[in-house]
This record gives sequence, structure tokens and C-alpha cells, in this order.
Amino acid sequence: MKSFLFFSVALGIVSATLIGCARRETKFAAVDSAQPSQAFRYHEAALAVPVAAADEGIGPGEGGEKYDEIIDNPFRRVVEHPLSTFSIDVDTASYSKVRQYLVDYNQLPRPDAVRIEELLNYFPYDYAAPVESQSEPFATHVAVSQCPWNAEHRLVRLALKGREVNKDVRPSSNLVLLIDSSGSMKSPNKLPLLKRGMRLLLQQLNENDRVAVVAYAGAAGLVLDSTPATDADTILAALSRLEAGGSTNGGQGLQLAYQIARDNFVDQGTNRVLLCTDGDFNVGMTGTDQMVRFVEDQSKGGIDLTVLGFGMGNLNDAMLEQISGRGNGNYAFIDTYNEAKKVLVEQLSGTLVTIAKDVKLQVEFNPAKVAAYRLIGYENRMLQTEDFNDDKKDAGEIGAGHSVTALYEVVPQGVSTAETLPSTDPLKYQEPPRNSAAAESGELLTVKLRYKAPGDDASQLIEHVVHDSGARFNDADEEFKFAAAVAGFGMLLRQSDHRGDWTYENVMQVAQSSLGNDAHGFREEFVELVSIARSLQGQP
Repeated sequence: MKSFLFFSVALGIVSATLIGCARRETKFAAVDSAQPSQAFRYHEAALAVPVAAADEGIGPGEGGEKYDEIIDNPFRRVVEHPLSTFSIDVDTASYSKVRQYLVDYNQLPRPDAVRIEELLNYFPYDYAAPVESQSEPFATHVAVSQCPWNAEHRLVRLALKGREVNKDVRPSSNLVLLIDSSGSMKSPNKLPLLKRGMRLLLQQLNENDRVAVVAYAGAAGLVLDSTPATDADTILAALSRLEAGGSTNGGQGLQLAYQIARDNFVDQGTNRVLLCTDGDFNVGMTGTDQMVRFVEDQSKGGIDLTVLGFGMGNLNDAMLEQISGRGNGNYAFIDTYNEAKKVLVEQLSGTLVTIAKDVKLQVEFNPAKVAAYRLIGYENRMLQTEDFNDDKKDAGEIGAGHSVTALYEVVPQGVSTAETLPSTDPLKYQEPPRNSAAAESGELLTVKLRYKAPGDDASQLIEHVVHDSGARFNDADEEFKFAAAVAGFGMLLRQSDHRGDWTYENVMQVAQSSLGNDAHGFREEFVELVSIARSLQGQP
């Protein structure tokens, strides 16, 4: 299998110079047992996209990929920054996008296409869910071990696992499918794949759910008013009539979709707009700032937003990632039919049912134990210290069954690297803070979480005290090791200055040793992606 992938990568690089690159589709045996059990297979269609410019603009409808710049979180000295505060994130789009770069186009992704928190949170982890007697909607798991890419440092994993919801007792849903049918959606991996994905979604809905369809190109229009999900033939017929063509008035589409959702609002149910697009808005309301303000205002009325991105060469990832966050929703990227199954079938409850909103974490580090720390990823989810107690400050949502993973790299007191960290001059008008008696407790840190139950305006507080037993990385559990491998992969792809002495080979070794119960082959696929990246980077 591995030799086949290396041969495919080499062949793709040579042939794509002349005729473009062949698109391949991820395939998992566990998803479709009728198909051969293999990690990848060639897709039926070939895309005539020059491999050297797969994400660059080549003309109308292919204006190039748009990503926000990401600047790695730096190490912060605890004496100057004792608190680290951020919002949780359950988006997974970046991982699918990385896979598309590597598999479909035989290219390393642009560094700013790699959001490490979305790589981490793409995978299911074997975290225990909250027990029945637990009032909180999620369980918290914290672990500490040696940092594998810098043996002097420690690695802290913070993990949340949301309560599962039986799909048979899922709240009623009022869904509006907002479909981009503009000219930029013509490619096989855009509107045609989108239609196949919506068919999958309809198969999961029941008599308590309703679906409306809004489409937009040069203008927006109501294709199908709110219809019982059991009338699947009518809904599918409406979707089948959509054809790609024209400009993209996505702003008008959003306005109409939210209005239809408002007209059919379900009290105590799920009210959600599902935006399916490549994000190429070029008529009417087009500015990211306009979109963000609009969806944020709409979310206050109880209508959430899920964004499903499609395609290469025209994806406005920067805008889609922002509006999903401000719209109390999530952002996934659909690059294959099997990714559509993952998002719209296996994770449907997490996509549709919010169990906790405005979830924030704040970590206080003990200066007697920790010299400095760095949060890996979550760069655009960082919050000000005072935002933690401000219930008006928006933060991320957790869906039913979702898991969230975050990693801190910690520099212990007394290690050599602590002396090389940047510092500030002493203050003229203030004395340095003194350690309290609690600093001598042996505690490493304290984790605080705030969240709101759906429908509540006041947050609830949870606290956990964390100690460090000095565990070696080799003694860590499989879930810890695999998360570390994913983070290491992300840092290598981003060419981060904080990647330490790890190589792609190190990532592969750790990932292979921590595959665990990989029911759908996601972790096995990850190893293959690392192998492709290693080859493209020219590493043995």
C-alpha cells in the first residue's frame, strides 16, 4: 500500500506538469463494506488543474484560495502572563483541506491552510463521556507527559467529551439548505458532490424534521419551502434541478435563508442554516466584515449556522471560517463522498444538536513549577483574560458527542531553555508579583471552564487542579500519543519554529504505534498522509 502511494505521488508530480493531476478519493472499508478495503483509490473524474497552481487564481470562477494569516502562539513567561484564555473549536475543515492538497494535487499545503486545532479535532478519541449522574454536558480529561519533540519540556493535554444524544430522541429540526449554484460551483467536487452529500443528510432525518432549500447565483431564490423531511422525493427533486451558472450573491442568499428559518422557527428545537459553498461571494454583500456582523446578529435569535466548504482553486476559507464561528456553528470541508458521510451521517447529532455554548477555557500556571508555556494552535480563538468572566463574549459551541483536544507545551522551571526566552524590563511603578502559599502545593496548573446550557444567558464554572507525575512520553496512553503526532505533523507542515527536533518519520512512528481502535480508518489514513508529505518534502 505504501509503495503504491509513493509511486502515485511521483507519477502525479510528473504527469501533472503536462495534463494536471488526477483526483483521488479517500475510501474507508468501514464506511462502505461493498468497496475494496484500501485507504485511497482514484476518483472517477480528473480535474485539469495545473499542479503548480492548484490553489492560485487562473481566471474567472477560479480566483485562488484565500486564507487568513496564522502567527504561531509564542512561549509566554508565567511571571508576565500567568493566565491563558481561549475559546474551544470543533471545526475540522483544515484537515480535509490538507488531505486534498496532499492526495489530489500532490502538493504540500500552504502554511496558513493548516490550523492545528482543526487537525487535532478531526479525529474521534476514546475519551470517556460524562456519566449519567454528572450534571455537566461534557467530561473533562487532563493528562501531562514528556514533550516528544523537546525532551526538556512537558506536554499538557486538555480534552472535553460531549454527552451523546440518541438520534431517536434528537430534538425536532428546522433546516434550511443554502446552496451555492453559481458558476464557480461547476466542478465535479463542488455542486455534484454537494448534491450527493445532501442525499446522505436526508436519509438521516425523520418525521420531526423539516427542510427548505434556498439557492443563489446572481440572485437568491426559494427553491423549496419548508417541507417534511419524510417527503424526500420532493426535496431531492428540488436539489436535482439546480445547475451551476452565473455570479455569486451569497449575501442575499444568507438573508433569504435566515428569513425562511425564522418563518419556520421551532421552539425547543434545532434551527439551523447549512451553507454549502466555495465562498466566492462577488455580488451584493461580499465583505467578510459584513457577513460576520450579519450572521452574528442572526445567531442571537436562536438560528445557528453550519458551513460546508467545497472545491479547490476558489475557496474563501478565511471568510467561511469566520462566519461559522460567529454564527454559533461549525465549519467542515467536504473533499470526498466519504467526508460527506463522516460529517452528515456519523457526526450528524454533533452537527445539529448543541449541548453547550460559549465554551471557554482559562488555564492558570503555577510560577513555582512553570517558567513558560505555549498553546499549540487556536491562534484565532484566543481571548483576553477578562473575556473569560464576560458572559456577553461569544465563544465556541460543543455538539452532542463532540470531542475537543488542546495541547500546551510547558517549559518547567530550571531547564536550560527557560533562560533563552524573551523577557521584558522591570516595571518602574510596580513591584513584581509574589507567589502565594498555593504555589508551594505542588500543583502544575488549574484549568477553569465556563459554558452556557442552550437557552441560558448565564455561564456555569468548572475547575480542575492538575499535577504532573513526571510521566515519560513512552508511558502515555494511545490517545495522548496520537494527538501529539497530529500536532507535530501540523507544526512540520506549517514549518513552525517550535517543531523541535521532530521529523515526519518521528510523526509516523508515533502515529503507527497509537492507531488504537481505528474503526473507520481515519488514523491509518493519517499515517499515509504523513508519508506523502515526507516524500514531497524530500525526506527519506
